[in-house]
Amino acid sequence: MNMQVQPHLITAERRLPFECVALVLQGGGALGAYQGGVYEALAERHIHPDWIAGISIGAINAAIIAGNAPESRVDRLREFWTQTTSTAPWQWPSLGDQTRNLVNQINANVALTCGASGFFCARPVTPWLQPGGTLEATSFYDTQALKQTLERLVDFDRLNAGMTRFSAGAVNVRTGNFVYFDNTTHTIGPEHVMASGALPPGFPAIEIEGEQYWDGGLVSNTPLQWMAETAPRRDTLTFQVDLWSARGDFPRNMLDVMMREKEIRYSSRTRAGTDQFKNAQRLRHTLADLIEKLPDDLKNSPEAQLLGKEAEQKVYNVVQLIYRAKNYEGQSKDYEFSRLSMHEHWRAGYHDARRTLRHREVLERPTNHEGVFIFDLDRDGRE
Repeated sequence: MNMQVQPHLITAERRLPFECVALVLQGGGALGAYQGGVYEALAERHIHPDWIAGISIGAINAAIIAGNAPESRVDRLREFWTQTTSTAPWQWPSLGDQTRNLVNQINANVALTCGASGFFCARPVTPWLQPGGTLEATSFYDTQALKQTLERLVDFDRLNAGMTRFSAGAVNVRTGNFVYFDNTTHTIGPEHVMASGALPPGFPAIEIEGEQYWDGGLVSNTPLQWMAETAPRRDTLTFQVDLWSARGDFPRNMLDVMMREKEIRYSSRTRAGTDQFKNAQRLRHTLADLIEKLPDDLKNSPEAQLLGKEAEQKVYNVVQLIYRAKNYEGQSKDYEFSRLSMHEHWRAGYHDARRTLRHREVLERPTNHEGVFIFDLDRDGRE
């Protein structure tokens, strides 16, 4: 897609008034194609992230972006999503909502039964009949195909070279602790990306250095807090791409209840993390102002020196891009791997990002006391 670039949107990284451009990618299975569309719109505006952090499907998208040259990233993302989705003779885009909901449920059941190409496949024998202690006894699907896909689509030498910082969140099954695999502290391989997306009981745990890891979404579905708290802090423009919306209609039946429960469960952590981040920023800025007003003898005291480690005047723009599900999408939308839905999700992300970038303030430094500007297109100016 080719559009005329508006002059104020030509944004090579070094021209932006920030020290870091970050991309935060949430988990959400098949909805992750929305993130591909968002990235395509950012790339067209020459906004290339310095740091990408992801959870689950967000980690897979993040690895493909960080592990390829900027001019190849959109093509590699599209290749992944084309490979993992399927076409069917009943996939017509002009169906009514009720019929489309039925078609989506059929497509989701196909994925449950057969898997997704290059991603996961159903085990031939149910885990209930497998010997205890084996991977086959603890998961319904085999994800070895994902390893081959990642090796083909991601240049891990490039990813580990650190030109773009990469982080993927996972949970240690034994300890329950949340960890981040980061290319500043780890040599990232396919297994680190797979660990971030190993959602039980569907997918098996991934072993790394003698420990087993599950999907990071079990603890937190968004890496915003990790990026905001990692030192040294920098003036940062963050695009946070969420796949679950906190807002929704009151459910009408049990399937709607299941869908709404899932949306609230995953989106609530994002909202709580964003609110906590804003409050922490307010305290840091206030503390920095207070220390600056102290006389020299107090400013050089051990207490002030200790507090000074948390005081700072860094600023953050957090641009939220949230997928808003269509009326016909049911509780299976995160494992409905049809080609038609993939195109719709990608297109929604692309157009949401384009509309967001029309607002000049998202690329400008915040001027409020907290040093934080949160922009949500749905709240601040959906067009």
